[in-house]
Amino acid sequence: MKTFKILSALLTYPSEDLVAAAPLFGDVLDEERLVPPAVREALDVLIDELATSDLYDLQECYGLLFDRSRSLALHLFEHVHGEGRDRGQAMVDLRSVYENAGFVIAANDLPDFIPLFLEFLSTQPIDAARELLAQPAHILAAIAGRLERRKSSYQAVFDALVAIAEAKPEREVVEELLKGPDPDPMDFAALDAAWEEEEIKFGPAAQSASSCGREGLQARMRHASRDVGSPAG
Repeated sequence: MKTFKILSALLTYPSEDLVAAAPLFGDVLDEERLVPPAVREALDVLIDELATSDLYDLQECYGLLFDRSRSLALHLFEHVHGEGRDRGQAMVDLRSVYENAGFVIAANDLPDFIPLFLEFLSTQPIDAARELLAQPAHILAAIAGRLERRKSSYQAVFDALVAIAEAKPEREVVEELLKGPDPDPMDFAALDAAWEEEEIKFGPAAQSASSCGREGLQARMRHASRDVGSPAG
């Protein structure tokens, strides 16, 4: 599905090629109609910004949001495992999902890089893509919430992904994620503190999810969402 390619492109570092291609994105979205009308209008705002704004300004905005803010990291397992050792195995599991489907990672991106994940989904049947996209829906919803705080047009991409997944993230889980540190990208002291935090842990359930393949990925996402939302006991 080309819609996933469009959403992937929207989350990549702005380039001259992206700016030149942006006016064509709407035609693809109109053809496939995966993005609900309620979200499409906001997505068009972002597309228009990319097509008409100064490239340097676009790059600076992108860097402030996604490169300097850990809470907006475009790596799924950053939000699930932090810098914990389970993250490495999760990467192996996700890479296996790609390879088993014949999807080759040609770039130097990590497997959990969201634009790469969306590129993979674009190669899958829509039902399978929705099933996989639903697993990190709580993470995507939390990122959307943080972007809403910043009044960023990029929020529309994450709202669109949650809508396409047809998943309803548990409110308690999303709210728990939103309680985490979310420093201003211009507050260097707060940013340093956020990056120096201890690794995120999700309890025995997450540590036991070590199987490979699609089920392994799904188990990791399910355990992470369940443990974040569970009261301490």
